[in-house]
Amino acid sequence: MEDVAQEIAPARLLLVDDEPNVLSALSRMLRHEGYELHTAADGSAALAILEREPIDLILSDALMPGMDGVELLARVQQQWPECLRLLLTGQCDLAATVRAINEGRIYGYLAKPWDDERLRLTLRQALQHQHAQREQRRLEALTRTQNLELAELNATLEQRVEARTQELKQTADMLELAFNELRQSYVTATRVFSSLISQRLPPRFQTNAKVGVLVQAFAEELGLDESQQHDLQLAAALYNLGKLAWNDRLIGTPAEQLSVQQRESYHRYPATGESLLMALEHMAGAARLIRHHREHWNGSGFPDRLRGEDIPYGARLLALAVDFIELQRGMILPRQVTRPQALELLRKFAGRIYDPAMCRAFVTLCLDKAPDLENHGRPVLALETQQLKPGMVLAQDIHSVSGILLLHEGKEFDAHLIDKLKRLEEVEDRRYTLLVYRDDEDHE
Repeated sequence: MEDVAQEIAPARLLLVDDEPNVLSALSRMLRHEGYELHTAADGSAALAILEREPIDLILSDALMPGMDGVELLARVQQQWPECLRLLLTGQCDLAATVRAINEGRIYGYLAKPWDDERLRLTLRQALQHQHAQREQRRLEALTRTQNLELAELNATLEQRVEARTQELKQTADMLELAFNELRQSYVTATRVFSSLISQRLPPRFQTNAKVGVLVQAFAEELGLDESQQHDLQLAAALYNLGKLAWNDRLIGTPAEQLSVQQRESYHRYPATGESLLMALEHMAGAARLIRHHREHWNGSGFPDRLRGEDIPYGARLLALAVDFIELQRGMILPRQVTRPQALELLRKFAGRIYDPAMCRAFVTLCLDKAPDLENHGRPVLALETQQLKPGMVLAQDIHSVSGILLLHEGKEFDAHLIDKLKRLEEVEDRRYTLLVYRDDEDHE
């Protein structure tokens, strides 16, 4: 009951400014937002409130007599680290802002005069971020407690224990994935937007993390500079931002099966994604990549029908990563294709949809290093039968041409089994691409 009460309790905000008219304006603006508001005219009064009240977020002016906003937020960070800290600065307070970032580890800052709607949005995003972190800690503690309870169950309940353990593991894995995604980005807006996208899309269509891993691996392989890699990572996290306004039917329809009316909405989503990021200056480079990642090498893409090298370099790379993942998820064709089939389709459309030289390099990277796939937290290597060695462990089931299961995931190869696969390839006149768990010695 206590947890429920905490969830529905209004967020507690502390507003600090030495100018009474500023405090009055902020209080009037936030009066109907559902917050519990506290105000203080200086740093000492603010600290006194924090001593007796559990404050969720403090918004402080930068320049105040006596204890300034930077010193106040630094004190808050030391004594109440879970309290979110926002700085309200004047146009010439750049030095104070830098100090607040370094000393107070602030969540963000707003410039005076502020925009009411932007301030409301920033507060909501900050509190949502805080709630997500608290919920993560609560669930992790709950997971640990329930694991201990499961360990104490009677042996006759073995099946129940196993089922519950699997459920808890899935929860822990989801939490770990969400936490890793948050840590990968140092831009608050990117974390918030990426989280919103993941919640809106069905689990099978939550591709941002996979696309991000693949883009990062290829960017490092190409030796792109830090700025290019930064823009690509942001674009990978937010490339489908423009799909948030779609209805569930449109989201679940593969691109090749869209009606004429649905296709019009589909063609607008890259430009919509760019426009949603327009107000964020540091996102300009990523927004440009998002706008153009559906352009085609031959000029038949959208939204601007750019051709060849007129398409931004990062957008060409993003397009390959997005299509490679979405083909395997059934988001483009009316079926999910296998990884080798997805690579073959990329090759087929090189020179029409994709930059041919980049496509060749991309396919080679995927064949050699498989950076887009992980099984049970372990990296995977894609190999042909001729490259197999005894002792390697299969990471994905193998099926024959007719669909018969040949080998289960987890099977360890020996010389006899490798020879049998080679003979099967001769009989079926085809080559298999197998995924095996990659050990350090395999990666040399």
